[in-house]
Amino acid sequence: MESTEIPAASDSATTPMSKEQREQFDRDGYLVIPNALSAEEVAYYTEVIDRIYAEEKAKDALSPEGAMHVLSAVHRSPEVAPLLDHPKTFPLVWSILGWNVHIYHSHLDVHPKIAVPKPFRFEWHQDGGRQNREIETDPRPRLSVKLAYWLSDVSAEGRGNFKVVPGSHLRNWIDGPPRRDVEWPEPEGAVEVLANPGDAVFFDRRIWHTRTNNYSDVTRKGMFFAYTLRWIAIRDEVEAVRARPDFASLNPVQRQLLGESLHQPRPGHTYGDHQWGHYPETTPLHGFLKDNDLFDTSWPALKP
Repeated sequence: MESTEIPAASDSATTPMSKEQREQFDRDGYLVIPNALSAEEVAYYTEVIDRIYAEEKAKDALSPEGAMHVLSAVHRSPEVAPLLDHPKTFPLVWSILGWNVHIYHSHLDVHPKIAVPKPFRFEWHQDGGRQNREIETDPRPRLSVKLAYWLSDVSAEGRGNFKVVPGSHLRNWIDGPPRRDVEWPEPEGAVEVLANPGDAVFFDRRIWHTRTNNYSDVTRKGMFFAYTLRWIAIRDEVEAVRARPDFASLNPVQRQLLGESLHQPRPGHTYGDHQWGHYPETTPLHGFLKDNDLFDTSWPALKP
């Protein structure tokens, strides 16, 4: 792990989601967290993502528009590991999902100005892929949440902004075209989410959302981390991360979030039992919440 002045600070992530934040999140399906990253952190992570962008460009791995969408953030850049349990944002994750969680999907994105207008494509979606076809409840279960850290200025519309329909996380379907290339109006109530460099957006995977096209002179840059329960499979390339000799330099909560199981199963049991939450006393985030008296019996996911 390369040295850095940016700390991994799960030991100070002890302020749970407020009652007002929970009410807003349950109502709208997302929250904007102003100044989640300091100016120094924005500069640091911008340097990281710019370096990766240059590497992808040198490999001719960008999209035709010059955009970058790199999966498995920590696998590609161990320097971003402090964002996994950042004290300004991570409490929102465990306040909603509890302690039996890991990162199952992450990506680093850069979207410069699009020089030639793109043909229409209806990109509105909920995260989760086939979960949305194969789970029969209405509304669908939350299952996962996502954090987006903004490194560029998207405080005005038209800069490739994240766009949502507030409250739509409780709707399984929105009106859409028979094919994605058929011209279709925007969903009613859709808004572009505005954010300054260093702001974060925390959202329910079920909210209907899209990334808008960037025709501005501002290059859109962001880092995204999705959290889910540990009994849902990880999509990221974490085996290579855990094989690194410097993996041990991460704190126990970060290693949990990257899929490490610190528990040796009893005879007749499996590692899957641990992921299902049967061994809370050996799960780092459970210990962290217990040591800091952060359990909340009024919220199921935060009961001991």
